[in-house]
Amino acid sequence: MKEKTLFEKIIDREIPAEIIYEDNLCIAINDINPQAPTHILLIPKKPIINLNDCDASDSEIISHLFLKIKEIVSICNISEAFRININNGEGAGQEVFHLHIHILGGRKFNWPPG
Repeated sequence: MKEKTLFEKIIDREIPAEIIYEDNLCIAINDINPQAPTHILLIPKKPIINLNDCDASDSEIISHLFLKIKEIVSICNISEAFRININNGEGAGQEVFHLHIHILGGRKFNWPPG
């Protein structure tokens, strides 16, 4: 049996987290190492490693996540300006190998991101 990821432990309430939003397909939590005044992680409850591991059977989950962003940024009062980011793989900065979307706001962002 594979070891649970950090996010699976949060979803299963084995590790505490500040939950911003939750439904049957996803959970949104405050990032413990925020890179902006508002930094939320939107995580599918299904343990998908990263975007490379998605297939057609995940289309409902992926579309659900992106549709929930609007609701989450409204809850967090950053709907006027925010950035979303997905790190795919270690070389892109992915640290927890369970797909998640970073939602950042509350400050000005530069381009390119770095």
